Parts: sequence; C-alpha cells; structure tokens
Amino acid sequence: MNGPVGGEPVGELELVHTFTGPMPTGVTVSHTGRVFVNFPKWGDEVPATVVELRGGREVPFPDQRWNSPSGNADAEAFVSVQSVVVDPADRLWVLDTGSPMFQPTEPGGPKLVRVDLDTDTVAQVITFPTDVALTTTYLNDVRFDLRRGDGGVAYITDSSDSGPNGIIVVDLPSGASWRRLHDHPSTKAEPLATFRPVVEGRPFLQRPPDGPPRPVAMGSDGIAISADGTRLYYCPLASRRWYSVATDALADRTVAEADVAATVVDEGDKGGGSDGLETDDAGRFYLTSYEHNAVLRRHPDGEFETVVHDPRLLWPDTMSVAGDGYLYVTANQLHRQPTYQRGQDLRRRPYALFRTRIDAGPVRLR
Repeated sequence: MNGPVGGEPVGELELVHTFTGPMPTGVTVSHTGRVFVNFPKWGDEVPATVVELRGGREVPFPDQRWNSPSGNADAEAFVSVQSVVVDPADRLWVLDTGSPMFQPTEPGGPKLVRVDLDTDTVAQVITFPTDVALTTTYLNDVRFDLRRGDGGVAYITDSSDSGPNGIIVVDLPSGASWRRLHDHPSTKAEPLATFRPVVEGRPFLQRPPDGPPRPVAMGSDGIAISADGTRLYYCPLASRRWYSVATDALADRTVAEADVAATVVDEGDKGGGSDGLETDDAGRFYLTSYEHNAVLRRHPDGEFETVVHDPRLLWPDTMSVAGDGYLYVTANQLHRQPTYQRGQDLRRRPYALFRTRIDAGPVRLR
C-alpha cells in the first residue's frame, strides 16, 4: 500500500471551514456547490443540528423552526442529525437519529427527511416503524439509487452500540422500510481479540471516569454504493474489515434473509478503522482511516493508495465527493470526547472541514 513515509504529510488538504461550536459529523455538497453540515447532539450545545455554510457562516437549514424540536419524538423537526446527503437528483436528505446522547429512540424521532433545494422547503418526511427503527437503533449514514422501483431506494446503516446492527432499506416513493442483515456478523463490531484500535498513539476504548475500560461497540457505520449500483459496501466502526452485499437482494422484499446474507462478500482488511466510506464516478472507493489521520482510496483493480495523510485530520469522519472535483471531509476529534478519556474533554476547537482534489465526480444513479 502506498502511504506516508516517516510521518510526512501526503497529498494536499485545503481548509474550507472551521467550527468553533459543536463538533460536526456529516457533510454534503449540492450539484451547484452548496455545502451542508450537521452536528449530532452528543453533549455540546447545538443551536442547529443542520446548517448550510454561507459566506463563512453556519446558517440553520432549512430554518430555525426545523432545528427546534419539541422533544425526541417530534416528526416535524430535526432531533439529532447524524448525516446529510445530497442525492443524484440534487435533493438534500437529512438522516435524523432521534437519539440525542444515544438515548432510546421514540417513534417519530428517527426519520429521513427530504429538502428540495430549489425551494429550500421540506418535501417529504419518512418515519420508521418500531420493528425497523428499534429503541436501540442509531441511524448513521445513507446512500441512494434513484433508478430502482418507481422512485428509488435508500440504504441506511444502523450502527447501534447496544443492540442489533444491520442495513435499513427504504422505498422512497412510499416511505416503506425494512431491515436487512439484521445482526449479521458482518455488521457487528469486532472484539479486542481481533481489533484493537490505536488513535493518536493511544488505545481507543470507552473509558468511563470510574470502572474498567470497554471496547468500542459501534457496528455498521460507513456506507458506499458501487458506481454501477450493484453492490453496497459497509463497515463496522470497530473493525479494519469491510464488506459488500448485492443491492438486488437488499431491495427485493421477497428475497429471504438467508439468501441476502449469501450475497455478502468480505472485502478484506482495509488497513485501518474507518468511519466514512465514499465512491466516485470512476469506480474508486474512499475510506477514512481514523487510526492514521488519513483518507485511503481503492482502485477498481484492488490497489490501495493514500489520498491524504495529515496531522490535522484528527478523526476524519464523513466524506462527500462533489461535482467540483474535490473530496470534502470533516475532522472532528471524536476520539478525544470524554467518553473515551475518563470523563475529560480533550478536544481542542476549532474542528475542521477540508477538501482535497481528486478530479472525479459523485456517483449519480438516476
């Protein structure tokens, strides 16, 4: 694998925006270059869980009302957003966990919300039944294929650290949803016996103020769809491995769960733990590497290379391939949170949004 030598930086990072308030996770860029970011409610004060970056400012999006929920079951406002993704039709989708501080979900809280960017108004709210969004569910990231069915499907990872993991499939026109790979081994966090992550030179564990440390238990997290739409790739947060599954099997409700699982492929060791995955229209995959302050890329022939390696990439989280030929990535120091540092908050603001040129565009399955 090509990579950094002697710890020297690889590639070029351009600073897009710094965040002096809450820590960001998701980022996405519209076809016209608008940039959207979200902030989950993990303990920071979060004035708006979804914003648009406009002239260096973080503007609540689509407005402050949608960022002012009445409670954790509010289906008409964002409760705690983990991801924002622009689909191939240039519509913004907001993935709301409904789970501030990883609390148990309530019906109406976990949802997928469509905002039409030509009017900046909410056009669709998809909530989930209790057998799809479980009380333990943590909706993490989402990808779209608008060619399927009458109006496309979405694939969502459930990265719960306290319950079953899996992939949630959503029929976008009807809002119907179902679970796939429910608690399948490929969606689960690995134990310390097979995965012992090290970040900034220190073992990455949950470290409460009192009591022994525990392994990080977040399951299926990063997600990406192949350029031809035939395979969905995903990875547990606590693993160096990644997997793929046939989208034909995921999207067909008549296919038995065992037959879906039979299409899973272990894609191997990717060189480090990853939070985010992404693809471009050249068929290449991008993988954040939180153990190495890096973003890697896998080519169609299977070769890996380092796109960027930089000490400023402290926990590269979410990536977005944009139409301007850049890959955008957030760096949020997730591992320095009190959860992992015996109750001490070791994060140092500002957090950052970077971009690096890749001379490719996003996958647009429509």
